[in-house]
Amino acid sequence: MSRHLKYRFVKGFIGKRNVIFVLFLMLLASCGTSSSIVQNDSKNQQKWVGSWSTAPQLVEPRNVPPAPGLTGNTLRQIISPSLGGKSIRLKFSNAFSDLPVEMISVEIAIVTEQPLVKTSTVKTLKFNGSPEVTMPAGEAVFSDALAFEFEARDRLAITIKFGKTAEKITGHPGSRTTSYLVEGNENIKENAFENAITTDHWYIINTLDVMAGKEASAVAILGNSITDGRGSGTNKQNRWPDILAERLTQHSRTKNIGVLNMGIGGNAVLRGGLGPTGLNRFDRDILNQSSIKYLIILEGVNDLGATPDSTAAFKVANKLIEAYKTMIKKAHAQNIKVYGGTITPIQKSFYYKDFREQARQKVNNWIRNSSAFDAVIDFAKVLESPEEPNVIAKNLQSGDYLHPNEKGYEVMGEAVDLSLFKK
Repeated sequence: MSRHLKYRFVKGFIGKRNVIFVLFLMLLASCGTSSSIVQNDSKNQQKWVGSWSTAPQLVEPRNVPPAPGLTGNTLRQIISPSLGGKSIRLKFSNAFSDLPVEMISVEIAIVTEQPLVKTSTVKTLKFNGSPEVTMPAGEAVFSDALAFEFEARDRLAITIKFGKTAEKITGHPGSRTTSYLVEGNENIKENAFENAITTDHWYIINTLDVMAGKEASAVAILGNSITDGRGSGTNKQNRWPDILAERLTQHSRTKNIGVLNMGIGGNAVLRGGLGPTGLNRFDRDILNQSSIKYLIILEGVNDLGATPDSTAAFKVANKLIEAYKTMIKKAHAQNIKVYGGTITPIQKSFYYKDFREQARQKVNNWIRNSSAFDAVIDFAKVLESPEEPNVIAKNLQSGDYLHPNEKGYEVMGEAVDLSLFKK
C-alpha cells in the first residue's frame, strides 16, 4: 500500500478481520470504478497527484465559523485546483478537533458566478460507498474516487452538509477566499447561497487529488504568511504559488505539475507561531502528499522576528540551518528535489532590529552558498528595492514592509525558473 494513502473504514464494516476480504471483493468488482482504497491504477499507468491542498491547523477563536456555526448547517467552500482531471478524490481533516465531525453529504461542482454553481456538474462524494462519513477526533478521511471532469484553475465548490461538529475546529483561516454558510442541512436550494452568511476561511477541507498519467507530479511549498498570501486579493487567487501554478499550466513540459500551497500565516519552523511548526508538520503536509517530486521551502522570518537579542537571533539562525538540513535529508530520501527560498527583507517592518537583519543575512548566505539545496530561488533579491537592498521595494509591499502586495506576489511567482520542474 502506497505511503501516500491513509484510509479509514467507516459505517458498514464490522472490523479489521474483514479488511483483506473486502479489498479483494472491491478489486474484483471494480469494473471501471475506482475506490479511494486503491491508490494508483498501475494497469493504465495512472496515479494520484496532488492538485490542491491547504495546511490544516487548529482554528483560533477569532476565526471560528460565524453563527449559527457548522453543526446542522451547510457550508460551501471554493477552491481553485492547479491540475485538471477526470477522476478525483478529496481529503478532509479533523486532525485538531477533540470530537468527531459528521458530514451528512458532500457535493462538488464547477462554479459559474461565485457562490453559484453549474447545477449540471454537481456530483456527490462517497466514503466507502456511503454519502455520509464521521471523522473521528484527530483523524482525516479520503473520499472514494469520483468521476468528475474539470480544467486546471477552474473554481470548484465543495458543499458540505454537516451533522454534529466539534467546538475545536480544524481548518485554514488564511483562505483569502469567501465561504458561504446556510442554515439547515435539508432541502437547501441553490439560490440560498446568494444570501448566505460569509466568512473568508476554510474548514475541514484539506486536499484534492486527481488521477493523472505517469509524467504528472506536484510541487509542495512549505511557508508562512508570505506563501499563504497575506496582502493578496480576496477571491483573486493571486498568491505567489497561484502565479506559479498559472505559469506551469501554460507550458507543455510543465502543465502536468500540480502546486500545493502549504503556507500557514504566522508559522514558524522551530517553535512558537501559529499552527504546528514547519518541522512538526513536515511529514503530514509535505511527505504524505500524493506524487510530490519537488519542494520549495520559504520559512524562517517568524523565527527570527521573535528573537529578543543578538545571541538569541544567531542561535535561531543556526537552528534554522540545521532544520533546513533535516528537511532536505528527509525529502531527498523520498527522491524529492528541494529548492530553497531566501528569507525576504525585514527592514522598515515591525520585525526589524539590526541583530535580526544580521541573522537573516547569515541564513540567506547559507541558503545561497551551501549547495545543500538542489537550487535556490532568491525571493529576497527580486523583492529588494534597488535603492535600499534590505528593504522590500515600496511598490511591491503591502504597507507593513514585510508582506508583499499583489504586484509583489506576481514578481515572486514570476521569479521561479520553470526549468527547475523539467528535471
